[in-house]
Amino acid sequence: MKGNIAAIVLVVLGAFFLLSNLGLIDISLREVLRVWWPVALIALGVALFFTPGDKRK
Repeated sequence: MKGNIAAIVLVVLGAFFLLSNLGLIDISLREVLRVWWPVALIALGVALFFTPGDKRK
């Protein structure tokens, strides 16, 4: 699952930058990160919660 999340993040970032360079969207990445940075913390916490731990006995 970890590899899938990294791949999805790269695809989304690439699509964002491509659309921005083509002039199809006019969103400042700096402004988006300034407002929505807590979402990254929430996503990290959820990912850690669902990551299987060490199940040795």
